[in-house]
Amino acid sequence: MAYWAVMLPADVWATERLFDHDTLATPVPGAEAGDEVLLVAGAEPQAVAVGRVTAPAEIAYTRRAFDEPVPAEDLKLTEDVTPLDAETFARVAGRIGAAAGRTPWLVSVAMPIEAGSPAEAVRQFWSYVAELGPAELPAFVWPSGDELAMQAFVLGVEANQDPEEEDD
Repeated sequence: MAYWAVMLPADVWATERLFDHDTLATPVPGAEAGDEVLLVAGAEPQAVAVGRVTAPAEIAYTRRAFDEPVPAEDLKLTEDVTPLDAETFARVAGRIGAAAGRTPWLVSVAMPIEAGSPAEAVRQFWSYVAELGPAELPAFVWPSGDELAMQAFVLGVEANQDPEEEDD
């Protein structure tokens, strides 16, 4: 078994933070099925996930830290795909904790829509969602049963939606 560090381009990291995928389609030249991969992103290297090569250009996630990347400045990345020794891999990968327990959350996207019928309103809603997407359309999330804890997220990051308050 071999160990690798794979540098994710900024756009791939942004997409992976927005959508829940089981695998990542990216080539790891020289890797074989079963090899372990440390996924790294950012200008200052941060470990964002651990995975296992399952096919020539596919990595299956085993642990993720997209919302709380861990420092990986001790990696000596020479290219987008860099072989690692087992000790370095274990040290950095070990900083990415086990998957947290699951909590039920409610997620909502709401917008006022003028339409002639409920079906037309739904069609317009999906058109707006597709057009605006996660860059412009806030999603509201809160723990089930605790509506007062509602938070708005845009592009996977908490975003202040109160026009009377300034963002920090």
